[in-house]
Amino acid sequence: MKIYFIRHGKTEWNLESRYQGAGGDSPLLKTSYQEMDQLAAFFRAVKFEHVFASPIKRARITAERIRHQLEVVPEISLWNRLEEFHLGKMEGQKFTDVQKQFPEQFNNFREHPEKYDNHEIGGETFQQVVARIIPAVEMITSDYPRDDQKVMIVSHGAALNALINSLLGEKLADLRKRGGLSNTSTTILETKDQGQTFSLVKWNDTQYLSRKLDSTDTI
Repeated sequence: MKIYFIRHGKTEWNLESRYQGAGGDSPLLKTSYQEMDQLAAFFRAVKFEHVFASPIKRARITAERIRHQLEVVPEISLWNRLEEFHLGKMEGQKFTDVQKQFPEQFNNFREHPEKYDNHEIGGETFQQVVARIIPAVEMITSDYPRDDQKVMIVSHGAALNALINSLLGEKLADLRKRGGLSNTSTTILETKDQGQTFSLVKWNDTQYLSRKLDSTDTI
């Protein structure tokens, strides 16, 4: 079966290069709704068995808007396990301000997940985020075991990046080696053994978006 991992549409804080975790939820940009429509049109004929989404507003709205435009409208479930990182003191701050205040952890969060220490900042570690979300994927792959089945997961950039790379068997130190995930992007994984192993079909696909992306789109 295949899992389509969708990052939510772009928000004001994304545009301003601010940390936006589970405790923050700035409004989606007006242009983001058009981009959700472009994604929905691209996958319109794909039959999704179910949509699973983070309950945080930016992800929930993205999931709802996309699913209602599919030819076969799937049911949706909102799962807390699919929330973004809890970011502690970084929440809502600009990247540049966090870099000045917590230079070592700023660098570790972006480049060295295995060294990231949340004691000073609070929130979750990469290990905690992965441990939180993996059971959701296990339940999904158990419920949809057939090779022809497809499900959609709509969640958040940092959490999805950590999750997807973990499912692909990457070590903690290598979670960032493929780069980031863009707003309204699609990454597709396939499993033929009910979630025991996964293979990468597509990474961070945005071919359906009409706009040229910039650095604020990808984390």
